[in-house]
Amino acid sequence: MRRSKTLIPLSHDHHHGLRLAALLKNIDIIYENLPNDTRGKIEYTKDAWENELNIHFENEEQILFPAVKGKNKEIDSLIDELLVEHVEIKTAIADLNNNSDAENQLIDLGNKIENHIRKEERILFDKIQEQFSESELKKIVGEIIPVKKYC
Repeated sequence: MRRSKTLIPLSHDHHHGLRLAALLKNIDIIYENLPNDTRGKIEYTKDAWENELNIHFENEEQILFPAVKGKNKEIDSLIDELLVEHVEIKTAIADLNNNSDAENQLIDLGNKIENHIRKEERILFDKIQEQFSESELKKIVGEIIPVKKYC
């Protein structure tokens, strides 16, 4: 399904999130201009959280989700799942320095981020676009804060 213009800023954020997920999951692959050691990946992830991911989560939690919630049970259920995943991702990022098995922790976080993004892109956004007209979606577009391109 072609993405609504209203949701494109969030989809762009997702693209960058998928790049972060790939970096975290592929411990043995070296990405040009990105850290390739465990400590560097941890710091990069924490910096990504501070400068991009938390703003993206706020856009969803404070603008998108409230705007579409309460009109479709499937969407509401998905939003509830996604909010739980937001907490899990936030917690995993906060705990990055507190684990002796940092490489597996990074891989697990990369998988969580990727699965979360895929659920939003492939399921939630499609359901939102089926449920709401473009004019209804345009009402929220001006409220979404653009996130700085991180990756």
